[in-house]
Amino acid sequence: MIKTESLKFSYDGKKYFDFPDINLDSGENLLIIGNSGIGKTTLLHLLAGILKPESGSISISGTDISKFSDTELDKFRGDNIGIVFQKPHFISSLTINENLKLAQYLSPSKISGDAKKILESLNIKDKYQQKPNQLSEGEKQRASIALALINSPSLILADEPTSSLDDFNCNNVIKLLKKQANDHKAQLIVITHDARLKKHFKNNLNL
Repeated sequence: MIKTESLKFSYDGKKYFDFPDINLDSGENLLIIGNSGIGKTTLLHLLAGILKPESGSISISGTDISKFSDTELDKFRGDNIGIVFQKPHFISSLTINENLKLAQYLSPSKISGDAKKILESLNIKDKYQQKPNQLSEGEKQRASIALALINSPSLILADEPTSSLDDFNCNNVIKLLKKQANDHKAQLIVITHDARLKKHFKNNLNL
């Protein structure tokens, strides 16, 4: 269950964001949609514990993370949250396998997925020993999803996963994200300005 109340944030007291409340039951997914500059990525970073709210609360699976210390946030994020960033975050000198193993090593949790099985479910098992610059853009995107899933998160956050894709690949990526979330018993929240995604989600939040 994901719940936020009266969430506010500002950058250096200059740019203020006042976000609508979220109340998402267990097993449900959410699309958060809005124009550029409206605060979508800021909200994603708040939900991920990368940023701290100025006021308000964020509850994930019954845990209020808004008052956590930085150390507590890092541990909670490592144990519970997988993030698919808009641009892939890999260490370029490492293979995809090594990137996944590093994420497992750095996680506070001992619960993690099988890298080969996750890559196989994403149809990129044969890219296991390749480095990120040897992958196509689509393969990098799927490897990013694998990185988000490797530590068995209860929440997957995806930032603009379809912004540069045509209709065919847009549909494929969203179906893939939803399937992986379902297979891993995780909730999915997608942040986007892409109106094409509305038809894929029962729950929509407009910023």
